[in-house]
Amino acid sequence: MSRMLKSLGEIGRYPSALIGLFFIVLMLVISVVTVIAIPYDEAIRLWRGDEEIWYNSPKTAAPKWENWFRKEKLPETLVINSADEGYPKTIVPGDNGITEISWSYVFDFEYDKFPDELSLFFTSSFNEKLPHAELTWITPDGREIRMETLSVERKKAYRASQDSKLQRRLRSDYPQIALFTDPESPEDAPIPLKGTYEVRVDAIVFEEGSTVDAEFVMFGRVAGWAGTDHRRRDLSIALLWGTPIALAFGLLAAVGTTIATMIIAAFGVWYGGWADELIQRITEVNLILPTLPILIMVGTFYSRSLWLMLGVIILLSIFGGGIKTYRAIFLQVKESPYIEAAQAYGAGNFRIVFSYLIPRIIPLLLPQFVTLVPAFVFYEAALAVLGLGDPILPTWGKVINEANVNGALHVGQYYWVLEPSFLLMLTGLAFAMVGYSLDRVFNPRLRGL
Repeated sequence: MSRMLKSLGEIGRYPSALIGLFFIVLMLVISVVTVIAIPYDEAIRLWRGDEEIWYNSPKTAAPKWENWFRKEKLPETLVINSADEGYPKTIVPGDNGITEISWSYVFDFEYDKFPDELSLFFTSSFNEKLPHAELTWITPDGREIRMETLSVERKKAYRASQDSKLQRRLRSDYPQIALFTDPESPEDAPIPLKGTYEVRVDAIVFEEGSTVDAEFVMFGRVAGWAGTDHRRRDLSIALLWGTPIALAFGLLAAVGTTIATMIIAAFGVWYGGWADELIQRITEVNLILPTLPILIMVGTFYSRSLWLMLGVIILLSIFGGGIKTYRAIFLQVKESPYIEAAQAYGAGNFRIVFSYLIPRIIPLLLPQFVTLVPAFVFYEAALAVLGLGDPILPTWGKVINEANVNGALHVGQYYWVLEPSFLLMLTGLAFAMVGYSLDRVFNPRLRGL
């Protein structure tokens, strides 16, 4: 053990191993923080994407960082809620319980493209008489455009693109574009008028104690640091929660496979005879079985549960090529003098296997264990990409699958595919760099390479 720990200390000589360790530790930290900050139940609720959760989020919006690489800046999603504490309002009480309430949404628009939609989501409280509200759009050059006059139910959504009266007034099928258009720009190539805009709301309530508020949303073309999907969900939920799921799946599969394979190989070598022959024949049969097609069959005809897939992968991987590798090493260790000495003083079979055989190959086992982790992560991602991933959990592979099903690459929504793909590649690269460095540390013949 002391010799193994000393050898592990030599890993610092390899810059690639330090880089790989940095990313592995970073992913572990992200996993812990994600599980604490977004509990499992909350993550599942968000990822199911109920309409009430993501109503103020745009569809298939690119991440904000895309603007860093664009000459023409895309508008960001803007959300302003008049119900927020301290929001400035003008309240003028009148006779017979009638009260006038006015407020404005003021924002700067400095983008080169038009937003996708303008919406106001009203909430009100009343007994019998519905409040009324009038919406006015004020442009940076001082023009006032009456948008709509409406009765406000307890919950009501107003969308500019669906306002037929506003379409006729603006003589445009796309009011959300016409409201931002520079009047001096050509009709066939409109450009946005940059500056400070204002949306004024003049509301009237007809009963004492009645209230009215609204949430103004400008649905931009970029939102969040990871973007959104076709169901308005923030992709950061799947990218963050995909990290602990991928690491847990890969680590559990690697640990289960490695330990089981090592123990089976050790007992086969020690007992020899029919036990060793049986293990070798099972291994040879298992080596020709196609793992991925079997997993596809299980997911198609039985269940797509992540933990069932984990169990099947471990079961299929136990009698893999590692059995042959470990057997060759155990055959050499079995002939060592200290094994004969252990037998001479009466050590039992289990003591010899677990105290003398297995500890000798642990240093050689570590590199293989580390490189196995990304292999199992890719297995899980491959199943999800094929549509056989866990139906509940948000994972990297499921994000790629949904992007492919919804034609993300065909309409230029590359972020939808590139973000989870980059995380998968980073995971594989990090573990590979550490694994290959460990191989050099514990295998002296590779140190000069």
